[in-house]
Amino acid sequence: MQNRPFGWLLGKLARLREPGGIKFAVRYAGVSGFKVRDVCGLLLSLLTCEVSQLLNTFCAIHIFLNYVGRPSPMYGPSMLPTFANEGEIVIEDRLTYRLWPESLARGDLVVLTSPIDPTMKICKRVLGLPGDIVCVDPTGEKAPSTEHVLVPRGHIWISGDNAVYSRDSRDYGPVPMALIQGRVYVRVWPLSAWKVFRNETRVVT
Repeated sequence: MQNRPFGWLLGKLARLREPGGIKFAVRYAGVSGFKVRDVCGLLLSLLTCEVSQLLNTFCAIHIFLNYVGRPSPMYGPSMLPTFANEGEIVIEDRLTYRLWPESLARGDLVVLTSPIDPTMKICKRVLGLPGDIVCVDPTGEKAPSTEHVLVPRGHIWISGDNAVYSRDSRDYGPVPMALIQGRVYVRVWPLSAWKVFRNETRVVT
């Protein structure tokens, strides 16, 4: 009997769930020299390959999101007018800060874990680096405008652009740099508001 294409055999494996399904598929396909264990081995090999590819994809996505870049939705009034109250999505640059933490500068927009609620992420602007002396609240709304603080080593001073509606270092003091997850790199949504954020802050002496 002439052997039929082995690919045709795979189309008959739908009967595998039936009693004796594998034996039927092998016999009906006319494939000589194959045993049931050969077909089972082939199926197991195919399944292992698919699972391996799935795991590799999952690992690649995990590494990218946690160590390279991650999309983050922006919401709340604390960063107006830089970001809208809701509906905007930005991409965090997580790689640069992890490789070169010393590159962090005053004026950078950062995404970090909230120091008062570890389940939340917040977006603020860096106003002070370790060793800086900062005015606690230039607006005078949350603290006397003459009060100054020395930012300790390993900490930064952060503030929302819309200071009136922002909860930031004026409320909880300097923030550990270990809480920083990344810098805001680009706004990708809405498309009409696409923007790459560059730090244009200048230090005046």
